[in-house]
Amino acid sequence: MWSLHNLLFTLCIVLRCVTTAVEVIHVTGYLGSMVKVFCSYDEGYESYEKYLCKNDCGSYDVLITTSNPVINKYGIHDDKTTRIFTTTISDLHSVDAGQYWCGVTRTGSDIYTEVKLELVRDNCCDTVTKIQSYEGYESISCPYESQYQNSLKYICRGNRPSTCLQQALITSDTKSNGRFTLDDDKVSGTFTVNINNLTQNDSGSYLCGVHRNSKLDIFTYVELEVQEWCCLNSIKINGTVGHPLTLWCPYPAQNWDYKKLFCKGDHRNNCTNVTSQRRFTLQDDAYSNSFLVRITELEAADAGTYWCGSDSQWRVGNYTKIQLSVVFLQHTTTENFTTILEIVGPNSTDVPDATVYVVFAARSVLLLLLLCALVIVHKYKYYKLKEAEVPISRHPPKAAEEEELSAADVQKLKSIVCHKPYYKCPPLFFA
Repeated sequence: MWSLHNLLFTLCIVLRCVTTAVEVIHVTGYLGSMVKVFCSYDEGYESYEKYLCKNDCGSYDVLITTSNPVINKYGIHDDKTTRIFTTTISDLHSVDAGQYWCGVTRTGSDIYTEVKLELVRDNCCDTVTKIQSYEGYESISCPYESQYQNSLKYICRGNRPSTCLQQALITSDTKSNGRFTLDDDKVSGTFTVNINNLTQNDSGSYLCGVHRNSKLDIFTYVELEVQEWCCLNSIKINGTVGHPLTLWCPYPAQNWDYKKLFCKGDHRNNCTNVTSQRRFTLQDDAYSNSFLVRITELEAADAGTYWCGSDSQWRVGNYTKIQLSVVFLQHTTTENFTTILEIVGPNSTDVPDATVYVVFAARSVLLLLLLCALVIVHKYKYYKLKEAEVPISRHPPKAAEEEELSAADVQKLKSIVCHKPYYKCPPLFFA
């Protein structure tokens, strides 16, 4: 048996006494999320009780009232200044979709406004815009319709529309937030999000959102893939301190009229322009799609990593990485030997370690002299023995002082060769 309240509600529908239900509030929510229902009322009803009910609004159909503002997953708040009471429904499931009524309690028949709740899945979208980029810098363009020129724009990571605005990386109100900036071109109907210092960790899903007060926000789904940053060419060059050096920097043909850059730094993000120094000159040759950088007099501090290119945005393929090692050549000469010293300059991680070459020419000469002396001595002894075997000499014998003089010569040779400060002869070399 129906209650008196149900009977009155049915009669009001039949007799069209629900005069305030001239419009229907359409609300769309996401499954598993929360939805808000905004219901307005006329002046004079600020102190009256408000409520939300479902179906026929029977006794058991009333979900929440302002006299008891929180029940399970329902909540209600009455803003008497704006004369709008807001009802929230959390943890939405498919059974929550359907017809609701915003009610204002009064003597006689209550005031009702019809609400239709539609639920959709919490993901987006049918189409995906894929962007491939490289570490460094990227722009994401998000188009929108002209009627939303003054609407709030934003971008978030992930693919959940229900939480996108709350987790927005940047909005059109803030315009700048850390690495992110947002520019809204209302003429073209596109807002652009720029990301600086882009890394591979920035790869993933993004949602461009346009906020709508009474309906679900509009989204554009973007899939961003960030690849490891690389360059057009990578070369290694050696230069000599005090000497000139010319570096060759090619660039893509389409960049012939771009401003050319040449800078120094371990990474392009901390690259310092060096062409302001008088020793560095840059000459462009558009016919060969390259430019030359000449260093008039190389210094030790010039060793390091250089970048030359033709695109200030550092887009891939528009620059060359140069690893320059600086060499010192030092020649020192002493008696009978020469030292040649070569040292590779700093920042030489990609070139062999610094090396020292020392050539002792004197030692080789000394060894050769020793061998010659040894041969001379043995030949001398050999002839002496031959002369002793011959009974009759065709030549008169040498005087004693001449024989002693020959021995003294040998002794002098020994002292010259074997008593140098850098070499000693073993006793067996001389009898």
